[in-house]
Amino acid sequence: MSRFRMASAPVDLNALREDLHLAEAGGFCTFEGWVRNRNEGRPVDGLEYESYEALAQLEGERIVAEALERFEISQAVAMHRTGSLKVGDVAVWIGVSAPHRDAAFRACRYIIDEIKHRVPVWKKEHYLDGDAEWVACHHCQTAPRASEAGAHDHDHGHDHGSCGHHHH
Repeated sequence: MSRFRMASAPVDLNALREDLHLAEAGGFCTFEGWVRNRNEGRPVDGLEYESYEALAQLEGERIVAEALERFEISQAVAMHRTGSLKVGDVAVWIGVSAPHRDAAFRACRYIIDEIKHRVPVWKKEHYLDGDAEWVACHHCQTAPRASEAGAHDHDHGHDHGSCGHHHH
């Protein structure tokens, strides 16, 4: 089963959750990322996500596989939307089940942080004043940080607006 998907339409979250409901799992941890109504102080009424599909799919799968290796978890699934979303829509969904809760929380955190940093997705904000603008790939906007598992082996190029490690 594919544990990661880029989805161009809303996904049935209950169906995603079903794959995680295993007899050995004593707990389930989920993270949902929603479209909010403001970006950097400006009111927003929605946004569009665009991704480099093939690479996004591959990188997403790799992140979930890493989580399964690193943490004592039973299963993990993640989904990232593309296309047009309104305020309140689910943009990202991650679910992790595990025998014990600590691993579920930690793996869930690892997956969302890595998706933000590594999966090539861009968003176009739609402002209420009718303006719209592309925001540089959002995984490149935060300062580099050493993850629990050690720093990445590539440079995010935070000083300039582009991501040097993605070729479009």
